[in-house]
Amino acid sequence: MSIPKLFSPGPVMVRSNVRNALLHYDICHRSSEFEELFTDTQKKINFLMGADQNYFSMVISGSGTSANETVLSSLFQEKDQVLLIRNGVFGERLLEIIDKYQIPKAEVAFPWGTYPDLAVIEEAISTHPEARVVAMVYHETSTGMINPVPEVGKLCRKYGRLFFVDAVSAAGGETIDMAENHIAVATSVGGKCLGAFPGSAYICARKTILETLTPDQCKNVYLNLYKHYKAARDSCQTPNTPNVNLIWPLNQALTNLLEEGLENRIARYQRCSAIIRDGFRQMGLRMLLEDHQSNTVTSVFLPDHVPAPEFLRKMEMRDYIFYLGKGPYASQNMIQVANMGEIYEQDCYNMLDVFSACLKTFSAG
Repeated sequence: MSIPKLFSPGPVMVRSNVRNALLHYDICHRSSEFEELFTDTQKKINFLMGADQNYFSMVISGSGTSANETVLSSLFQEKDQVLLIRNGVFGERLLEIIDKYQIPKAEVAFPWGTYPDLAVIEEAISTHPEARVVAMVYHETSTGMINPVPEVGKLCRKYGRLFFVDAVSAAGGETIDMAENHIAVATSVGGKCLGAFPGSAYICARKTILETLTPDQCKNVYLNLYKHYKAARDSCQTPNTPNVNLIWPLNQALTNLLEEGLENRIARYQRCSAIIRDGFRQMGLRMLLEDHQSNTVTSVFLPDHVPAPEFLRKMEMRDYIFYLGKGPYASQNMIQVANMGEIYEQDCYNMLDVFSACLKTFSAG
């Protein structure tokens, strides 16, 4: 049986030692061995996120959305407001969480695939002093766009706001410097650029914020930032039973990244995405974005005579897995090709050969 090649933005191809980490012998999460694993993982997450000694990291059992919900259901006290900047489906995911918990909000909404206008954002921040927190997605995966996190961080510093960043598909693929970019809280997950499995998310937050949390302000029982911080700070533990078997691969993937070097990992992703995009251009395909593209996701339109769902099925039969475009992009014949995880330059060339051959099986009529 051939192994599918995941050119998808999660789940991703993982290294063999990450997969083998799933076979670690069983341990109890209330043991000293787990506490040592948890502490070591925290330290590695801090490095990945560019966090100094003023930050504290926690592992959350669940997808990236679980980490986002943990933060957004816990961060706000009565009458606090959030200013949400959004320009894609994952910005709208944050909006869904905000509305579900009835958090007072202001919005700066841009059309999908539109780069956020900093002048508009600054005006919104300056005219909404009640918005204690500014929230945005770093890598808007639905388009492959990198949003202006460093610039918005400067605005948050200027106006004295807390900056929450969804870095779910950015960590490990883009440079994240929480201290330099004035990021107060960030979230991510193992099963994307880091090269681990889905289900192991994490939060990195400034200690001064975590210390102000109270039980009453947290609106969720399981995804409760106060409980997670208290358990991690006081006993190197989680408040409930975590997905212990997924923390081993998460830790191994972090070790792999440290050994490869974060800058080298990012450079590899940049080389791979350049190969993919050059290949698509040579095929005459149009991409959604030409500027502000991430290092790991390429959104590309198939020719009109090539139905995207059928093309994806044919590529899956050839052992290559991509995503159909989200929202309105699905009906526009757009697909997404990612180069996260254990994908290297030759893998990209091989994929392009199969991609081109598959396109030729469709008649232009």
